[in-house]
Amino acid sequence: FAEIYGPMIHRFATKQNLQHADAADVTQEVLRSVARSIGSLEYDPKIGRFRSWLFTVARNKIRNLVAKRLRQVAATGDSGIRAVIENQPSSDKEESSLWDQEYERRILEWATEQIRDQFHDKTWQAFEMTAVDGKPAKGVAEILGMSVGAVYIAKSRVVAQLKSQIEEVGG
Repeated sequence: FAEIYGPMIHRFATKQNLQHADAADVTQEVLRSVARSIGSLEYDPKIGRFRSWLFTVARNKIRNLVAKRLRQVAATGDSGIRAVIENQPSSDKEESSLWDQEYERRILEWATEQIRDQFHDKTWQAFEMTAVDGKPAKGVAEILGMSVGAVYIAKSRVVAQLKSQIEEVGG
């Protein structure tokens, strides 16, 4: 859980203009809250996604940290935290959209890490060059010394395995 969601929460917090140390604190607080709550959590997919609940926890931890720092700013005159407040997304919808983007990015990173060793280097290169870098299959085939068909097959196999890995964690 921490391997998948920890980096995602941290990245989300830094995109909320928190410094890395504060983002690390928020990440730790969110993971601690989940650990405390998970035993009593009665998940019902009809009510909402786990990811949405986790977003609410993360957003609240960030807001609590910012509010705490704002109270301290009044005494110290530090204007840095005011910049954090002024740069917050203007709506819950923007925050939610950013959260979903971070989730999708992290799940793809994680799945990629899980399956990378299952493929030969040439197969992986064909996938990366076509699916990630957007290069045409013909050019990739020439670079890698493969047929165009083999490039398409390599890409298809990696994509299928990525989809399978992501489905395993409910992505």
